[in-house]
Amino acid sequence: MKVVIALDSFKGSLSSIMAGNTVKRAFENVFSNGESIVFPISDGGEGTVESIVKAMNGEIIRLNVTGPLGFKINSFYGIVNNKTAVIEIAAAAGLTLVPEQKRNPMNTTTYGVGELIIDAVKRGIKDFVIGLGGSATNDGGIGMLSALGVKFIDKNSNICGIFGKNIFDIKNIDISSILNEIKQCNFTVACDVDNPLCGERGASAVFAPQKGADNDMVLNMDKAMFEYAKMSESIIGEDFKNIEGAGAAGGLGFALVAYLNAKIVSGIDVVIKTLDIEKHIKSADVVVTGEGRLDYQTVMGKAPGGVAKIAKKYNVPVIALSGCVGNGAKQCNKSGIDAFFPILREALPLEEAMKSDIAENNLYDTAVQVFNIIKTFKPE
Repeated sequence: MKVVIALDSFKGSLSSIMAGNTVKRAFENVFSNGESIVFPISDGGEGTVESIVKAMNGEIIRLNVTGPLGFKINSFYGIVNNKTAVIEIAAAAGLTLVPEQKRNPMNTTTYGVGELIIDAVKRGIKDFVIGLGGSATNDGGIGMLSALGVKFIDKNSNICGIFGKNIFDIKNIDISSILNEIKQCNFTVACDVDNPLCGERGASAVFAPQKGADNDMVLNMDKAMFEYAKMSESIIGEDFKNIEGAGAAGGLGFALVAYLNAKIVSGIDVVIKTLDIEKHIKSADVVVTGEGRLDYQTVMGKAPGGVAKIAKKYNVPVIALSGCVGNGAKQCNKSGIDAFFPILREALPLEEAMKSDIAENNLYDTAVQVFNIIKTFKPE
């Protein structure tokens, strides 16, 4: 019996590697002679660096950068194969870095993401994988670009600020001072949404309310984002505002593609390819995947859906485990996940159920029962 275990994190409870190792322990408890391999995975958000760096024996680089509120914070990124930097923007501009009472996309910035890129460039890195999930920002990427040397200029010919609110001030854009080494770099952007920059499916309308924006903010920021895109088009010579993923991370997707010539790809596809997971899945007897919440979005670019898609190429059964099950989870059964199981064992308050030790025990106990069922039909 060979099982491939590839779970995303149970956000707020278990990291991807913790969840995977817990399921591995459950498997070994049931199948004493079985073979199991754990892949920590992510769809581009929190955990992307851990997933890739741990699986490829890479290095974590820790440094202080400008956080989403403009203050210095401890951050990190990864280097693998001595040539590729892996950055999750949540480590420098993440929503979890902003206290709930201070969440306001007018007052947050992606400047620290630019500082992470600069540090990697100074180390000789030319290839970048950047995960866009979990941002606190809606600045169109002007913070990151400012760190890299792009000058955003207001009506008085002064340099604009680096926060979301400063998009309103931009009257001109000067790219002549962008860090020269950036022009030799290759950027692959891991993203799990296809939203454009502007409009009813744009960054401001869809994601800004989750970051603290009210209705007036949403309308005004969307208009400002449209004007920013028009100015960018006049400078760059091409319109990028409607490409899939431009609205990711509050418009950071747009900035990366328009100004850094980045390529946007599915986050989980990047992880699967980088870790060469497919090679192991095609020889497996069963695949176990999962995430904190399983719902209709799981099959729309999320990590478990991507894993299931690969497994179905080889007719390998797929089991999913999750902290809870939400609306539309039945869609998972139509998209390669053969069966899914929430791990909650008894009624508990949410904050109690999400404690790491309780979540770990629940995941272990549920996984044991799943493997017991499998053993009934496929004994050692």
